Amino acid sequence: MKKIKLGMIGGGFGAFIGDAHRRASRICNDFKLVGGVFTSNYEKGKEFAQQEDLDLKRCYANVDDLINGELALSANERIEAVAIVTPNCLHYEFASKLLNSGFHVVCEKPMTLTVEEALNLKNMVGDKGLTFALAHTYTGYPMVRQMKELIKSGALGKIHRVDAQYYQGWVNSIINGKDSGITGVWRMDPEYAGVSSCMGDIGVHAFNLIEYTTGMEIDQVLADLSPVKDNVPLDLDGTVLVRLKNNVKGVIRSSQVAAGEENNLTIGVYGSDASLKWSQEDPNFLYMLSDSEPTKVYKPAHAYNSDFAENSHVMPSGHPEGIYEALANIYKGVAKSIRGNDVYQGEYPTVEDGVRGMKFIHSVVKSNEENNTWVDL
Repeated sequence: MKKIKLGMIGGGFGAFIGDAHRRASRICNDFKLVGGVFTSNYEKGKEFAQQEDLDLKRCYANVDDLINGELALSANERIEAVAIVTPNCLHYEFASKLLNSGFHVVCEKPMTLTVEEALNLKNMVGDKGLTFALAHTYTGYPMVRQMKELIKSGALGKIHRVDAQYYQGWVNSIINGKDSGITGVWRMDPEYAGVSSCMGDIGVHAFNLIEYTTGMEIDQVLADLSPVKDNVPLDLDGTVLVRLKNNVKGVIRSSQVAAGEENNLTIGVYGSDASLKWSQEDPNFLYMLSDSEPTKVYKPAHAYNSDFAENSHVMPSGHPEGIYEALANIYKGVAKSIRGNDVYQGEYPTVEDGVRGMKFIHSVVKSNEENNTWVDL
């Protein structure tokens, strides 16, 4: 099948996220990167394009040039979808321009800086009839998808509680090191990151996993956030109590200053009959706990899994898969959508997930500012 021509904004030299998107698009084998705007420095962008063996004519100085240059080409030649892997503050501007010009979009999270911007993008996607995917990468793991399907089947009985955490430690050395400065770290700068660092960057992933796996929306939040040090303008640590429908309650714990932690995202969903637990650092194992039976362990590439989970692994059983393959599963869903094929529910995060994420981020910040009160999403 003919590959979908992919463009990229951001993701040049040294950009981990850009590299992850390029690898994922190659793994899913449905896309071919043909051009983009890889950095704000045009000369550096051309150097990067050469490294990637791209036609320099498809390496552009800015997004407007990309749009104009690609629309000047025939429909068979031009870029069809664009991945946005820039700092948060640029997501809305670039996504808006691309959607209004007829390009499908894969966007890093959080989707925008404000709820209003998120709702505007939702309306654009609906009006244009285009595919918009948000890179909540962890929903691409086969065992997260198996977790979703097991909960949907009723295997846990009545859900009592949800518990998600996302701990990292990378900011700890920045704020407590020799210089103890935050200059140049855009995720801690409100102008680039928005109203939140910790909850906006990683807490929102825990929020998304709760809603994705349970199929239930979080209605209210009560947040206690901390910048940890006085010279830091945004939260670096926080705990959020959550209320879902049917009197289900839970907690989201998130930190960027948990010394020694790497990428410790976990989720537990506890029901009347059984519970499920999954960890991103050990992603090929899904545990089902019960009061009456030994613990069950689900793994990818086995016939006991749901069709959704089984269509989400790349390798045979016993061959570990990770973050690249998870993101590749999202790209696979995007490709199916662009081509007009049937897509599993939850095969890629949509613009609606982006709206939900922005409501979560702004609600927890509001809750914290209002002396830790309950706030409706």
